[in-house]
Amino acid sequence: MTDVTKVQQLDLNLLKVFESIYQEQNMSRAADVLHITPSAVSHALKRLREYLSDPLFQRSNNRMLPTPACQRMAPQIIDNLTRLRQMLQHWGEFQPHSSQHHFRLGIHYALEPSILPKIAKRLAELAPNTTFASVKVDRENLTRELGAGHIDMAFDVALPIKPPVLHTKLIDGKFCVLMRKGHLLENNLTQQTYFTAKHIGVSNRPSGAAAEDILFQQQGLSRQISIRCQNYYAAKAMLIESDFLLTVPYMLGKELLADSAQSNTLIEAPMPVQLTNIETHLYWHKNTEHDAALSWFRQILGALI
Repeated sequence: MTDVTKVQQLDLNLLKVFESIYQEQNMSRAADVLHITPSAVSHALKRLREYLSDPLFQRSNNRMLPTPACQRMAPQIIDNLTRLRQMLQHWGEFQPHSSQHHFRLGIHYALEPSILPKIAKRLAELAPNTTFASVKVDRENLTRELGAGHIDMAFDVALPIKPPVLHTKLIDGKFCVLMRKGHLLENNLTQQTYFTAKHIGVSNRPSGAAAEDILFQQQGLSRQISIRCQNYYAAKAMLIESDFLLTVPYMLGKELLADSAQSNTLIEAPMPVQLTNIETHLYWHKNTEHDAALSWFRQILGALI
């Protein structure tokens, strides 16, 4: 059993020696990598063995082979050392070309097709060693998610949110209507025919009005939702084989049309009723306002959208 008190007093420099021996499987090569003497490596290994109460490595010819316990724990230790180095690398000035920063962007799935390819292309050009992840936006816990660092920033519609979350508007977009080619309303979409038609509504919430229906309600209007689904691409597939209408933000509508361009199955029509434009904002926590890497990434997003 490892002595907990000893572990708490562990010199973390010893873990660098541990990492090198594990990776090189040779004391002399580990010394070369660390730019210290083989004697210093041997002394460090002795101390580490005492701390952890385990031989860690056993000599076999010219190789240092890990013990079972060492083999089990080494990948986790090395992974955490790598993470620590990455965090320290980001201290101070941000250098896009050499950085290995990992960005985490909260974004609604429906916006991914129009946003993520642009981000990927721009990062490949300016910061080729960085990575990013798109994760689901939890609107109810957005302040907590940003404050805890689970996401660096979020890209979503206008939300009633206050400091410590900051935000800026990136898109002020209109709506459009999609229908199958050859639809009876293809050249006859008026306010009257729009509201007498049957519609597909899209929302990933179990209940409640979609964004456009809330805007309709503000004008005392309502439409007939015949089918409600969670995914715009599922809605598009149903649209091709039916006489339903699908109302979407214009930017998303372009993506859905481009996706079906080869089959030439869908067309787009302007909204026959005036709706308030749907705003899309970028959100971040005030604690990251002056972080060099995240400030740079916000600028990149602002320029792309």
